[in-house]
Amino acid sequence: MAQSATLSEITSQPACWRRAAELAPAVRDVLPQPGERVAAVGCGTSWFMAQSYAVLREQAGHGTTDAFAASEMPRSRHYDRVVAITRSGTTTEVHQLLSEVGGTSIVLTAAPAELRGVADEVVDLSFCDERSVVQTRFATSTLALLRAHLGHSTAEAADQAEAVLVAQLPEDLLAAEQFTFLGTGWSVGLAHEAALKLREAAGAWTESYPALEYRHGPVSIAEPGRATWLFGSEPPGLAEEVRRTGATFVQHATDPMADLVRAQLLAVGLAERRGVDPDRPRHLSRSVVLP
Repeated sequence: MAQSATLSEITSQPACWRRAAELAPAVRDVLPQPGERVAAVGCGTSWFMAQSYAVLREQAGHGTTDAFAASEMPRSRHYDRVVAITRSGTTTEVHQLLSEVGGTSIVLTAAPAELRGVADEVVDLSFCDERSVVQTRFATSTLALLRAHLGHSTAEAADQAEAVLVAQLPEDLLAAEQFTFLGTGWSVGLAHEAALKLREAAGAWTESYPALEYRHGPVSIAEPGRATWLFGSEPPGLAEEVRRTGATFVQHATDPMADLVRAQLLAVGLAERRGVDPDRPRHLSRSVVLP
């Protein structure tokens, strides 16, 4: 069977991340500067990348950074810069937001021609564009660029992702009926994204939460045949609590972006087991353009 476009794009991510890191110095003056008040926005996967970036920027001491779904950003708030992430450049909510907000708008996109004249600054990420409906490499490459801009090295993450790509997925995960993804700090956005990937590509039952919220209700569905997957560091006692329920606890000592690649591979693996085409997810289109 021919390899899906989704899987091909997943496997290209380490090279894309290295290229994104190389691009960072060239766009240094375009991206938000330390001390600026910033809103990061997007829709779907792009929103989750905005969430991760917002946490990373504040952790780096660069200033207040809020993340919003593009449709929900409060128009009454003032930001020095609005950073919008949009693969297609055509998403209705992003265009509407950019037409309404003040401050400098910056768009990171794989389709720069769609945003010229709409945004003040456009960062061209067309090298990591995708044929797939389901986003993988565009989103993670955008986050790699933003991490590099904040002074992070993504070289180790890229190396770890290459190792993930050649590893076998455990049978207990491929056989699981339900998945809950958890994160802490900047990996909360990646947990949300992992859950979305399994829903989109495989129609799987998934949930996602900040790790410390897990005990506040979500743990009630944990049982044998289900999995709880943590991105990042473990809150004390969490793994033991999950294992007491009989559910599988999953955690890897890798950069959370590399661990997201593992979840993407799981999404494709589950789709194949269920006879679902990951390149043609139900009810979805590559871009949401509203009438």
